[in-house]
Amino acid sequence: MTGSTHPTSPQEFAIQVAENEGMPSQSKSKGSPPPPTPTRRLTGRLKLGPSKTLAVAEGLRSANEEQSHLHEKPTRHPREKLGVRMAALAGVIASVAFPVLAQDGNGPMPENAEARNYGGGWNCALGYRVNGDECVAIDIPENAYATGRSYDSGWACRRGYEEAGGISCAAIPVPDNAFLRSSGYDWQCDRGYRQDREACVPIVLPDNAYLTDDTSGSGWACERGFTASSGACVPIAVPENGYLTNTDYGDEWACERGFFEIDGRCDPIALPANAFLDTASYGPGWRCDRGFEAVDTACVEIDLPANAHLDRTGNPWRCDRGFQLADGECVLGR
Repeated sequence: MTGSTHPTSPQEFAIQVAENEGMPSQSKSKGSPPPPTPTRRLTGRLKLGPSKTLAVAEGLRSANEEQSHLHEKPTRHPREKLGVRMAALAGVIASVAFPVLAQDGNGPMPENAEARNYGGGWNCALGYRVNGDECVAIDIPENAYATGRSYDSGWACRRGYEEAGGISCAAIPVPDNAFLRSSGYDWQCDRGYRQDREACVPIVLPDNAYLTDDTSGSGWACERGFTASSGACVPIAVPENGYLTNTDYGDEWACERGFFEIDGRCDPIALPANAFLDTASYGPGWRCDRGFEAVDTACVEIDLPANAHLDRTGNPWRCDRGFQLADGECVLGR
């Protein structure tokens, strides 16, 4: 079989070599057969080229054919080759992704880091932030503190200071007769003073006035019975049978019950018979009793037709269900 080939991978063969191979032959004695030549078995791994492999295989095929076939290296299946390639690709991806995992706090914990309380991984200690696979110190200016946030500068100014140029914390200027607000980011004038641009000036309190906590206005308000006018508190003119409303906006006074306003005075309401006072701000100030209707300035009894009833207010009336109004009467509907 001259057209067949065999793999060139290392193979093991059992070779018997004569003990005296290469030595001069001994003389033969007559009458007795020559003693058998001692042999020894050599085992080893031979790496043969294509031509030598063919020759040796042809010479030893009869004795070692089955043994050589058992030691041949099998050819890899295409799926096995694909699996090897995928394993190598996964190794490359893992080596590339390792720095990203470290930036997310999932790689080996570096110096100046601490383990998370839940979920595994680690976070940089307060005052440090992630840079690659390390935790580097944040440059915190004077009068600032570390926020522990992974975004922005990682620090904020202390109470009473404000950020200056994104690199330092400057003290908030508080003028005389003022104090720092509880938020720590602004100031407010003391009681008895009001803000005038960047200063606090004394409040000039007029007669019949008192201080207020309103920092946006004048800082004072008039006593009851007085109204503000041109920086002063002037008396409110309340007519007879009127009273103060105590409202900051709208009418400063109103008429007592049973009276209505006419030209700045409170005149008594002329209450007709079968009527009662009505507190509504519109109308004559009175309303007719149930079963009566207003006619001019009087309350006239309602002449209720058949198949009709008073509505819920007790003054107007309407036809019963199934009837309709026709010429002042309630007739059966069609």
